[in-house]
Amino acid sequence: MRHLKDRGAFILLGVLSSLLVLFAYRYRPSFLFALDLKATDAMFAARGESPAPDDVVIVAVDEKSVNALGRWPWPRKKTALLVRALKPARVAALDIVFSEEEDPASDKVLSDAIKDSGNVVLGYFFRNDSTENPKPASTLRLKSSRINFLNFLSENAAPDFTGPEFVSAEANTPLIGQWASGSGAFNTIPETDGIYRKAHLSFKWGPDIYPSLPLEAVRRYMKGDIVLNMAQYGIDSLEAAGRKVPLDERGAFSLNFYGRAGSFETLSAVDVINGDVPPEALRDRLVFVGVTEKAVYDIRPTPMDSLFPGVEIHATVAGNILQGRYLIRDARVVLFDLVMVALMPLLLSAVISRLKSTFASLGVFAGFFTALVIGEFLLFSRYSVNVGVVFPALSLIAAYLSEEAYRNLVIEKKSRYLRKAFSTYVSSQLVSEILKDPGRLKLGGEKRVITVLFSDIRGFTSLSERLKPEDLVALLNEYLSPMTSIVFNEEGMLDKYIGDAIMAVFNAPLSIPDHPARACKAALKMIEKLDELNGKWRSSNQPTLDIGIGINTGEAVVGNMGAELRFDYTAIGDTVNLASRLESMNKLYGTAILVSEDTYSLVKDSFTFRELDLVKVKGKERPIVMYELTGRSGEEPGNYSRSAFSEALALYRGRRFKEAKEAFDAILERTNDGPSLLYVKRCAEYMAAPPPLSWDEVFEAKSK
Repeated sequence: MRHLKDRGAFILLGVLSSLLVLFAYRYRPSFLFALDLKATDAMFAARGESPAPDDVVIVAVDEKSVNALGRWPWPRKKTALLVRALKPARVAALDIVFSEEEDPASDKVLSDAIKDSGNVVLGYFFRNDSTENPKPASTLRLKSSRINFLNFLSENAAPDFTGPEFVSAEANTPLIGQWASGSGAFNTIPETDGIYRKAHLSFKWGPDIYPSLPLEAVRRYMKGDIVLNMAQYGIDSLEAAGRKVPLDERGAFSLNFYGRAGSFETLSAVDVINGDVPPEALRDRLVFVGVTEKAVYDIRPTPMDSLFPGVEIHATVAGNILQGRYLIRDARVVLFDLVMVALMPLLLSAVISRLKSTFASLGVFAGFFTALVIGEFLLFSRYSVNVGVVFPALSLIAAYLSEEAYRNLVIEKKSRYLRKAFSTYVSSQLVSEILKDPGRLKLGGEKRVITVLFSDIRGFTSLSERLKPEDLVALLNEYLSPMTSIVFNEEGMLDKYIGDAIMAVFNAPLSIPDHPARACKAALKMIEKLDELNGKWRSSNQPTLDIGIGINTGEAVVGNMGAELRFDYTAIGDTVNLASRLESMNKLYGTAILVSEDTYSLVKDSFTFRELDLVKVKGKERPIVMYELTGRSGEEPGNYSRSAFSEALALYRGRRFKEAKEAFDAILERTNDGPSLLYVKRCAEYMAAPPPLSWDEVFEAKSK
């Protein structure tokens, strides 16, 4: 049984976790607030779709309508045909504004259609970026739809309106707007992350407050008034035709989505105009008319769909109000959140304090976490209670992590000692992987795509003959230590030292998605570090070093290849062999870093390369294209022109050896370029003894 002192420490950590998260809940840092929103989005997605109300329908200017009747916006006469076809509806709300005149005759045709239908609620929008004030005649009809009824819930001074305020309005022309049965603003405002989760139902412009398009449509549909209930903290709620609508203090309505785009019955506008939709399909219904054709881009990203038509947001508001289908987040829900934040860590701590195994603790934590998520999801999906998931979950995570930290830092001293000892031989990432899952180091292994890096010191044999053993070891240590650190910093695994050579593996045992780029970065850093070391050694009259590096990406077998009594986690296969061959080819070409075409194809946009040759390396039947890595993307090599070398190489491959030799000689006049020097020799040989007509441009390396 665990000592009482340890149990007390666990309970104390649970209490501290609760207090910390309660503090965060009180002040709601922006990143946690954003995370809470994403959690609610996830619950929407997990809940799935539910049936939208039958009395709300969308008539869409969709792809079919645009293809049949022409690009949007349509001439006013075509729109008039649509308005007349919507006459059977009780209310037809247009998510469209006619703010500019087309021509008097066309505008009058549309105006007459609106007058004859008698059920049209026109849309308009407010703006804060206008340089001109709207004409009074255009806004006259807007004022007839403003919200006149304010109910002050407190006897104190009237509170300020806390909803959105605007300085101008983009209204319909007087001729078109005069016969509308109502008008509503179709402004929609996203959250800080660009997602639309709420809809503002009231807006302030000048001294007056105006309804949104869906609110005005519902008012006309239900033939009632709008009452805005005001409290000291701002807007409390709203009543539409006697139905109370919960709002936040800024007048925003939380959308209770029915599903992805298309959840509402949607009719194509061209079908309505052509009479393919019978009048009974529209009769006595609330119709929203809007553009859903994606090319027009009246699209709003929502938790349910990243391509959600703006008109369907208005339909969702109307459907929620008509059904009384609201997301509930009142004082009771907030209190429930606080209880969960305070209680869950204490219960978790009481259970974990009695467990000895880290894995058992993890299982208990997973059980608590799962129960929390499932319970809150059931409240959301069945009862539309918008509980906060993130903060209770965060309190659980904080308690679990702090208690496991205490277990590992104080109780399991032996494990700490072993971790420290293991870190002497492998990277800290690999140590963590071993401790988390030792079974991964079983004999045998697994196939996976890796990137292998080989580096080797040039002329090391002659160097070792000239130096005393102790001086040679000191020089090697001074070289190998920073090179190993570079590999670790790029999340690679130091496979082994082979004398003076280094073999590093990227993407094993840990998965590193950008492992080819990591290997290339490591190679460039190794060359840069070697230049720094050589400068230091040169100034102290010590020998300098030159290295070659080969990099290849491909499938290999990785795992423990040692005996039962000794672990040796490594990689084997042709991928490893080719990386080694590429490293050796640097001596022939006078280069520093060579990579295979497989690596090149994965990172060619992130680094600077030049194609060197088509080579058949020793032990390989299939020739490979070999590239020299010269720098990061945008860096031009300082000692040669890549375009000049490419042109010379093209001449060489075209069997124009004399011209190719002249081109490579021109490069050598400016710089001592190893590959150019090699090609000059080859061109001279082929000029003296041309290759056969079957020559495939492949150079066959006879040695490793």
